[in-house]
Amino acid sequence: MAVIHPWLEPLWAQWMALGERLPHALLISGAPGLGKRDLAEALAARLLCESPQTDGQACGYCMPCQWRISGNHPDLHRLSPESGETQPPTNEAAGDEPGGGENKAKPTQAATQIVINQARALQEALSVTAHRGGKRVVIVDPAEAMNAFTANALLKLIEEPPDGCVFLLISSAPRRLLPTIRSRCQQWHVPRPDADVLRRWQAGQEREERTPASLLALCGGMPLAARRLSAQGGGALFERFMNDLGADRVDPLRLAAQWESWLKKDKAALAAGFSLMMLVEWMQRWVSDLAALRLGGRVRYFPAQAERLAILSAGASVASLVACYNEFINIRRVAAHPLNMRLFLEDMLMRYARVFKGVRP
Repeated sequence: MAVIHPWLEPLWAQWMALGERLPHALLISGAPGLGKRDLAEALAARLLCESPQTDGQACGYCMPCQWRISGNHPDLHRLSPESGETQPPTNEAAGDEPGGGENKAKPTQAATQIVINQARALQEALSVTAHRGGKRVVIVDPAEAMNAFTANALLKLIEEPPDGCVFLLISSAPRRLLPTIRSRCQQWHVPRPDADVLRRWQAGQEREERTPASLLALCGGMPLAARRLSAQGGGALFERFMNDLGADRVDPLRLAAQWESWLKKDKAALAAGFSLMMLVEWMQRWVSDLAALRLGGRVRYFPAQAERLAILSAGASVASLVACYNEFINIRRVAAHPLNMRLFLEDMLMRYARVFKGVRP
């Protein structure tokens, strides 16, 4: 059964209060790691269920629910880049990030885009009436993965929706969608949970599976992103990163060589899916905390290292930290495809070391 996480309950309650006034096209937006996909799955289940519970969630027992759970509901369609088709996968989604892959023997654009053939297949599928005379649901995830042709084809469907059809678009970057699509969808933003909600969520987890507060802070308070990172062994990666950058002395060339080996050869890092992009994001957040402290703010991503960060920030100027942060924004844009990883890491770490020029030996 799809999960309604505690921070999603207010949004769910608003949807349930709308009842039959729920619009035919919803754009569910928010940062990655908040459970947008879970929320969309729960709403799709509710719309298709014939005997919903008192809280609005699907019963899980009626025939449509059984079809959906088995992955064979004829009135539930999904458009996603990993599947390359409009039919639902065989298991229910459990988070925000895409988890599957295109046929590895023949990679195509569908691995990163929702292509026009998928939209055409959807148009054909929606030309048939609902199998039990109820609702039909289309989940587009992530909506920003649609190329221009697919987006225009979907726009036509949203403008003239088939009877009883509800479109659920999930996006972490809604501004990348066509303005015309955004204007024809009712937009619902999933906010970040506040501290009290996060504490209750953590307390509700089994002790051995509880997400560490350090990883929750590192992920910017995104609970599902933090839980996923924790399950993948992110705690050990996090400790090494902090030890390397928090040292009294950082040698950019030596550390670049060590980090290259870490990314390419370390079994634990490889098993956890640790990537250069993640490393760059962590570096950017480390510098962000340094700059925040220097400006009189508070540590956001590395609260347990606040004292160490305070010592480091005292040896750097506001201008150098802000400049380094902006440089890391540009670095991040090419992190997915560096021409040479070692040179990339050396350049990034030397830019970081220059912040403390004249302070660190």
